[in-house]
This record gives sequence, structure tokens and C-alpha cells, in this order.
Amino acid sequence: MAPTNVDYSLYLVTDSTAAILGDRDLVEVVQAAVEGGVTLVQYRDKVSDTAVLVSTAKRLHAVTQKHKIPLLINDRVDVALAVGCEGVHIGQDDLDLPSARKLLGRDAIIGVTVSSVEEAQKACKDGADYLGVGTMFATATKRNTKGIIGTAGTKKILQAIADTGRDVRTVSIGGINASTVQRVLFQSSHPKKKLDGVAIVSAVIAARDPKQAAKDLLSLVKSPPPFAAASLANTQKATDIGTLLEKAPTIIREVGSKTPLSHNMTNLVVQNFAANVALAVGGSPIMANYGEEASDLCKLRGALVINMGTVTPEGLQNYALALKAYNIEGGPVVLDPVGGGATAIRRAAVKTLLAAGYFDVIKGNEGEIKTVFGAVVQQKGVDSGASTLSDLEKATLVRDLAARERNVVVMTGATDFVSDGLRTYAIKNGHELLGRITGSGCVLGTTISLMLAVCREDKLLAAVAGLLHYEIAAEIAAEREDVKGPGTFVPALIDELYNVQKSTSGGDIWWLKRAKVEAVDI
Repeated sequence: MAPTNVDYSLYLVTDSTAAILGDRDLVEVVQAAVEGGVTLVQYRDKVSDTAVLVSTAKRLHAVTQKHKIPLLINDRVDVALAVGCEGVHIGQDDLDLPSARKLLGRDAIIGVTVSSVEEAQKACKDGADYLGVGTMFATATKRNTKGIIGTAGTKKILQAIADTGRDVRTVSIGGINASTVQRVLFQSSHPKKKLDGVAIVSAVIAARDPKQAAKDLLSLVKSPPPFAAASLANTQKATDIGTLLEKAPTIIREVGSKTPLSHNMTNLVVQNFAANVALAVGGSPIMANYGEEASDLCKLRGALVINMGTVTPEGLQNYALALKAYNIEGGPVVLDPVGGGATAIRRAAVKTLLAAGYFDVIKGNEGEIKTVFGAVVQQKGVDSGASTLSDLEKATLVRDLAARERNVVVMTGATDFVSDGLRTYAIKNGHELLGRITGSGCVLGTTISLMLAVCREDKLLAAVAGLLHYEIAAEIAAEREDVKGPGTFVPALIDELYNVQKSTSGGDIWWLKRAKVEAVDI
């Protein structure tokens, strides 16, 4: 039998092309990487003659044997036999697994590339020792990919493997580097099965210092991502509504005392409104759409709001820069996919942003949340359009998306639904005038971001606190005698957001009696 104690944590796949390796010696680069912590090496060379492959593989095997880690050969069973190394990795278009097993024997390690549930199930049935699951992200090192599956596709494959009942190891491959490795491991994880490691190519082979690059990557693999550390450490999250409601004012009070930063990358239509709402709620707003500024702003213990109300190629680049900076620092990020289903450009933008980084909270109306989940929805402008789902279906969609992304999802509407994939609640506060003003959903994202900034350990609780603060203030504002319609409602809303903050900071939580929160049993 193939060895079962193989460590797949940091799986190095070589690349001998000039664009990646340069003029350096591959064996020297691999040796440095192994010294840095690489746990398994795959020699991949699609162009060299057999004699060169065998010669190079023998030199590589001497390195891996010295450090007691396996060497696998990509595709070429004949080379693996000539070298006497530990096994091979085969793709869907290479020699089939049963034939490779007959040639190499039971003791060989044989891995298979899979990009779908069907391919994974077949490889498990055929006796693969591990699966290379991908492609995770777009990459220049391998062009004949069958498609980008991302973390969502990877999670589906992991679930399918778990359902087979076979203990087959897995690594993710495709465009993974130091800025994405932790998110890949975190978001791909399924309750029944998680990735055993990641396959790295250019992030090590092309690095100026392969040893240090491998060392840094292994450290990242072994530790939780900064954006999830506090949440993962908190095992006492509130589940009953009474406790949630009891804790919500504390978060609102902390916003007032700490005045956290809300960094808004938003459209011009709502910038002034969002800034005023942030101030009224107790935060400190900055409207900064230039991504390069995020490297400084993310260190101020605030939160980021990415509102794609205005979609341009330059804007998406700036969003991605800011998202990366906040993910690395561990600062919370809210995505508001405004009008995500309105045009093909916006649907593509949603996919681009989901691939670019991790969002702690995704907030949108029914049409937007459907689009984020992957449904093709034709929105009319930024409006959600007519609902096509029952309340239970909405709650289920929100729960499933949150579970898939391992974050918190908020779907706004006559009844709001919020979930972290485990806990799902319906909130029936708010007022119909919110739907009659521009940017009401956008500034809700700003409000939630401030709650996240002071409550990173329970992001669902933070989202609930933000929803209650905002929507109960809207109810109170709408009841004022001076409010005659949308025009007078906006300043009253800002006033009442401020009043709720001030009364709560002073210990008076009278407004909380209005809260209408129900647990949803799915």
C-alpha cells in the first residue's frame, strides 16, 4: 500500500520554463525550497526529452530522499520507474489510474487532477492516493485548464469525496500564493472534509529566495487567516435570540466609545449620505476609492465597505487592492454587490470580487444575493425586482451562501434574513420609506461595517446589531410628525440613528423593545 503518512501541506510543483525559473538551476531551487519546508515535490516538465527528464529527476530525487519527502513525476510513469521515485501525478488526459497502478505497484503514490465532482468520485473509486483539486484561480503556468472552480467548486468536491467514505487526501492547485493561501484553506473547508494542503508553483519557483518563500508559505498554511482568527477563537457565540438582543446594545455602545473607521469605497451618489450615517452611528468615515490608500487605512482597526454601485475596470482593480490589504491585516470587509444582476458586466464583476478576496459580510437584496450565489437574475437597475422566493427559501439561500463562503450573509427586504451558515434569523424591523430613498441599502452596509470593527469575534452578532440600530431608527424617524415623505425622512433618519447611539451609550435601550427577531429553523 502507498504510504499514508505523507504530508501534503506544502506541495511544490516545478516549472522549468524561462518565464518562471529564469536562468537558475531547477535542482538548486528545489533544494532551497525543501530546506524552507516544502513537504512534497512534483517534477513537471512537458517539453524536455526523456533522457533529460530522467537525469533531472534523479538529481531531484537525491534532494528529496535526503530530506525524506516524496518525489512524484507528472504524467510520465516511465520516468518514475527509471528513477525509482515514490510515484506519479496524472491528469484527466494522461494514462488512466488503473494502468498506472499496474505499472507502478501498490506502494506507489498516485495522484489525479480533478475539476469536477464526477472526476473526483471516479478517481476515489479507482484508488487514487490523493487528488489535485483545481483550478482554484486563473494561472499562466497551466493553460489547458477546464475552468476555474474557486473555493465554492472545491468545497463541492470535498463534500463528494467525504460522501464516498474513502480517505483520499486533497490539495488545491492553481494561482495560489502567499496572499491567497489562507483564504483558500479556510473557505474551501467543508464540515466533513478539508484540504490537506496546497500545491504551489510560481510562488516558490519564481521567488528570489525560494527557501524563505517556502518557509513563509508553510507558516501561513499552519495558521488561521487574520480575518478569521478572532471568530474561530470564540466558541461561545450566542444562539438564542434573548442573548443576541442583550448583547446588541453593547456593540452599539462600543462603536460610540471607540469611533472606529468605516472606509467606504462607494459610488458618488451615496458618499455624503454614507459619511453622515457613519458619523451619526458613532463612527469615523472616510470615502477613499483609491486602492493604494488601503495599505495604510487597514491598519487603523476599522472596516472596509466595497460598494459596486459604479463598476469600472479601474474601480475593480482598486477594490481588489483594498480587499487584499484588509484581508492580510484582518480588517473586516463588507461587500455590497449593488445591482449585481442588472448587466453582464456587473455579474462578471461579482465573480471577479469573490475571487479577489474574502468578505466577512455580503449584504444585498434578493436579486443581488441570488447573483452572488450564482443564479442568473435580471435586475432592473439596482432594485431587487419582484420576489420569486418564499421566506423559507430566502432563509435557506442566505444560510447556504453563508456556509459556502464561510461568512455572514444579509438579505434585505420587507423581512431581512441574516445567517452565518449555522445560525439564521429573520428581522422584521424597518419602514417602507427606506425603499423610497437613494442609498438606504448602501448606508446599511456602512452601519454594519462599524459594528464589525468592534465585534470581530462574532460577525453575525455584529450584523444583527447593525440591522437593529439602522432599521429601528428608521421606524422611529418615519413616525415623527415632521416627516411627510422621503425628502423629510432622510434627515430624520440621520437624527434618529444619532439618538439611538446616544441613548444607548447613556445606558437607555428603550428602543430595543421594538426589535422583531425570529430564529429560522431550516
